[in-house]
Amino acid sequence: MGIDLKAGGRRTGHTSSMKVIKTQNPYNRLLIKLYKFLARRTDSAFCATVAKRLHMSKVNTPPIGLNRLSKYMTNKDGKIAVIVGKVTDDVRMMECPKMSVCALSFTENARKRIVAAGGECITFDQLALRAPTGSNTVLLRGPENREALAHFGKRTTVTNPHAYDGVKPFVRAKGRKFEKARGRRRSRGFKV
Repeated sequence: MGIDLKAGGRRTGHTSSMKVIKTQNPYNRLLIKLYKFLARRTDSAFCATVAKRLHMSKVNTPPIGLNRLSKYMTNKDGKIAVIVGKVTDDVRMMECPKMSVCALSFTENARKRIVAAGGECITFDQLALRAPTGSNTVLLRGPENREALAHFGKRTTVTNPHAYDGVKPFVRAKGRKFEKARGRRRSRGFKV
């Protein structure tokens, strides 16, 4: 079997998205340059990860709420929370604890609450001066919340029998007549 060049051929010209900076935001472009430089010169895995996440699309940089952020930062006094994305306010949380947060952006109320609690909101260039290699930081991410992700399974391996547990099927309806026969009930042969 060769490659059918007439029908479309080899998949060429698809360079990595890390090579070309897609964003037109001048601040993000400068941050990518800065963290690429730091990753190269300090051999820091933290800087390499931040550089990689700065390249990501909006869908892949989900925001994180203050409640989740404070939960991750319990018993981590003196450390800076780092989020490559936006930090949003959470009205369900009564009081915000004191914490240092570095993020690409903050909603107005989130910034107010962090500062009012005696914490601070810093930018990535300020973080590069304070912790060039990412020492005393906690790198966090928001929850991936696209509906499409509910339909994806986990990694399929020989040792992972739960690859498709809890995976949402593409079904027209959830009624009695829809995909409820063989493979879905013990009484109809087997159940996955």
